[in-house]
Amino acid sequence: MRCVCPTAALRRQTPCMLSERYELYFAVVFFCFQQFLKLLKSMTSCSVVPKPPVRRVAIFGGTHGNELSGIFLVKYWQENGAEIQRAGMEVKPFITNPRAVEKCTRYIDCDLNRVFDPDNLGQTVVEDIPYEVRRAQEINHIFGPKGSDDAYDLIFDLHNTTANMGGTLILENSRDDFTIQMCHYIKNALAPERVPVLLIEHPNLKYATTRSVAKHPVGVEVGPQPQGVVRADILDKMRKIVKHGLDFVHLFNEGKEFPPCTIEVYKIMEKVDYPRNKNDEVIAIIHPNLQDQDWQPLNNGDPLFLTLDGEVIAYKGDCTAYPTFINEAAYYEKKQAFVKTIKMELTAGHIRSSAVGQNTS
Repeated sequence: MRCVCPTAALRRQTPCMLSERYELYFAVVFFCFQQFLKLLKSMTSCSVVPKPPVRRVAIFGGTHGNELSGIFLVKYWQENGAEIQRAGMEVKPFITNPRAVEKCTRYIDCDLNRVFDPDNLGQTVVEDIPYEVRRAQEINHIFGPKGSDDAYDLIFDLHNTTANMGGTLILENSRDDFTIQMCHYIKNALAPERVPVLLIEHPNLKYATTRSVAKHPVGVEVGPQPQGVVRADILDKMRKIVKHGLDFVHLFNEGKEFPPCTIEVYKIMEKVDYPRNKNDEVIAIIHPNLQDQDWQPLNNGDPLFLTLDGEVIAYKGDCTAYPTFINEAAYYEKKQAFVKTIKMELTAGHIRSSAVGQNTS
């Protein structure tokens, strides 16, 4: 038998024969690719994660009594609730710190947004217990108990900031597919307007927020707005965020599936204090180049602070950071000039309401 060299045989093929072979080859590849896409789609549809329906929603305003956008909106919705109601769910607007609201001050005895931890929620009620601790226990009784199956499904907690943060969403759990999907929906609904997402999940920085009573806590932080002041544009921005959030919940409860999504978030890394002297007094202020630059990249050598002698104190860091809550008025007492974050992505799985399957079974 004579052995034929494959290369020589290929050279003897006519251009027409080669063209036909290539066409057949690409047809087979394209067919296989189509089958792969069909398989991938079927696998994706099979991996839908059923989530419990969200039936009880609260909207908190007045957690801090001098942040007026949420207070104005909640009081309006308590009298005119049609705007926030959606079929198949209860939406309860609620003033969380009425004494602070009455005095237009951040708090009476202590920060209500930092006392929803087991020690304070379980503290024995005595005559001299701080007002906000007592109030936290009342809120936990109404909307919780925190961490239980009886807790409210979702709480929007409305806040203002003096920092130039725009309309920011605050997440507490990087593994909560429902709230990640909600953020994705709100961001798309408000595009091209920017809606940053701040992730406050951290092993050492514990916030114990008012909204953490719910299974799905979502903070809404809108600024810049001075304390004790209402700006129409800031209130409107907050109102739109809540509207689209409620729309998402309604669609979810009605059976709409939300395919896997990815969102960009800013994860908190540390709180940065002002430079201080030996008497613990602030000796430098936010540099003009940093002021109002929330969410903008901060690189090694960029100016942070400026002393009254004109000395520039620069940022020293190995990687790019993204500061926020820059020069927040309420955080002077907390010894916080800004929060340093890094940019990352969160991915949520394909979700739908588990009630859909129950209704159609």
